[in-house]
Amino acid sequence: MKRIEPLPREPGAPFSGARADIWLPPVALASCIRAVMSRDTRGVELASEERCNYFPASPTCAINWYFEGNFELLDSDRQVQADSRNGPLGRMTFSGPFVRPVIVRNPGPMHAMVLLIMPDALQQLTGIDPSGWVNKVAPVDEVFDADWLGLCRSIDEAIDDAHRVALIESFLRPRWRAARPQATFTGRLLNDWSRSLALRAATSGLGRSQRQFERRIKQWTGQTLRELRGRGRSEQAFFDVVTALKDGDVNWSEVASNNGYADQSHLCRQTRRVTGFAPEELRRRIATEEGFWAYRLWGHSERLAED
Repeated sequence: MKRIEPLPREPGAPFSGARADIWLPPVALASCIRAVMSRDTRGVELASEERCNYFPASPTCAINWYFEGNFELLDSDRQVQADSRNGPLGRMTFSGPFVRPVIVRNPGPMHAMVLLIMPDALQQLTGIDPSGWVNKVAPVDEVFDADWLGLCRSIDEAIDDAHRVALIESFLRPRWRAARPQATFTGRLLNDWSRSLALRAATSGLGRSQRQFERRIKQWTGQTLRELRGRGRSEQAFFDVVTALKDGDVNWSEVASNNGYADQSHLCRQTRRVTGFAPEELRRRIATEEGFWAYRLWGHSERLAED
């Protein structure tokens, strides 16, 4: 897997130098792995608010490792969700697709890694039904068999993040080669993935009515094709904003038009639904607040991938 060079911290930047890394999959795993991300705030002074981490709604599933520190899931009112503290869930967790934005708070210093895996790929590999895990988090030993739990333990015991990523790749490469469907996408974007899913569902020999088509998509991913296309549109709009900021100011009407939104208001509503914020507020927070490191990292990785 390819590690993207860390986002450079400019002098006077409003956020800390806490470590954040992302690894993107090779072509052979592009239809299985979305990315691997790590975060390390040890040795960095952060205020309480800066220990909140913001993530958009996402169709991916995830395996999360906490090598040090712990976490709490917050609801939209910034209250700790029931049974989300580190004690009940443990240091290694599985989460399904989230159809709403997520806020994770770390009470203190932490070092963690997350494997983002496509829901249909996870089902092909493990038989896990993503539709039963929407907006849910659980300890890995309540989800996986001995083979996958062995991977989880080996990642937990590895000496550093580079070795952990290598273990993930060596585990998944042969298994995905044997399990993946014939028609799978090889691009980086959610739009590529949703189009590939639609093609697979439409050409499946198990029945081709519209109802069966929609049921198949929901079974594979836990969401409808309309929802998945909406996530893809939101992602592409985000990347367009990243490019626009690199070149100058953002023309929100142009971003809306180029990505299939009816108008700027439509873009605003959908951005709130996916991220919890209006587009301009989201842009400002990404540029100025510590907790939006994942957005900065994702945008940075896309810029380098395009270059």
